[in-house]
Amino acid sequence: MEELLQLPRGLDGQVWTYLWLGRLHPMHHHAELEANLVVEGTATYIMGERRYKLGPGSMVWLFPQQDHLLVGQTPDFRMRIAVFAPHLIARLCLHDETRPLRQANPTGHFCRRIDAARAARLGALWSELEEARQDAAQFNAGLAYLLLSAWSAYRQADDTGIGHDIHPAVERAARLIAEIAEPLSLADLAHRTGLSPSHLSRIFREQMGLSLGAFRHRQCCDRFLRLYGQGRRRSMMEAALEAGFGSYAQFYRVFTHLMGCTPAAYRRLRRGSNDFTTDMVRPEWPHHIRVEGEQEAG
Repeated sequence: MEELLQLPRGLDGQVWTYLWLGRLHPMHHHAELEANLVVEGTATYIMGERRYKLGPGSMVWLFPQQDHLLVGQTPDFRMRIAVFAPHLIARLCLHDETRPLRQANPTGHFCRRIDAARAARLGALWSELEEARQDAAQFNAGLAYLLLSAWSAYRQADDTGIGHDIHPAVERAARLIAEIAEPLSLADLAHRTGLSPSHLSRIFREQMGLSLGAFRHRQCCDRFLRLYGQGRRRSMMEAALEAGFGSYAQFYRVFTHLMGCTPAAYRRLRRGSNDFTTDMVRPEWPHHIRVEGEQEAG
């Protein structure tokens, strides 16, 4: 799925600190190059047919045609994120050492663990840029420096995260759940993926970091948020059933657990704001941003 990042006008990209809110975003890609630097906690990135275990100091580069999905975050997971507009990449990445950043889907692996000193320096630069967003010229100059500094630190890292292959049945099951709103039973998924139900259930949890049921619930919740936020005349019940929930009772239970507020509280919050998502704190930022230190809605 292609995701549209709504970058502020006049800026060559954006930076923010990602905090885990308990919500799973669907597998996606976007036109901008993205760099991630893990500060604390652990998680797993699913990229194409490979998975990468992330920990403090992990740096990941995500390219425009690479689908990626973050799963299995620990409650303390915190990660710096920067996205760079295509025109910035075209202007800066002219030499051999930066030329890979111009590609949409380069071959190889782009996950490494950088040393603590370099991670600290990059983290400080990230923080300065978060405070400089109101000055476009200063921010854009700093963003260009961050891009080149982060790529240099990545290239000098000794630790290469090779990643592990995802079992084809796990990838197939995840895509079926994400793409089909109608709930498929474990037996149906097992039949379509060629494994026994018990085997599929076990390796899915091992490789994705959560159970099939939990993955399905989060996909349904994410689908509900997109449907209910499209501005059409849908009731919450209609959107919940269309998203794949079997009943309002199931929707209420799952939604409250994942979102941290009841559906009614979410509806009140939505009516009081032009922002249809719950973890965005500024309307012009991408939908999955939350700034460290600010209060979570709901």
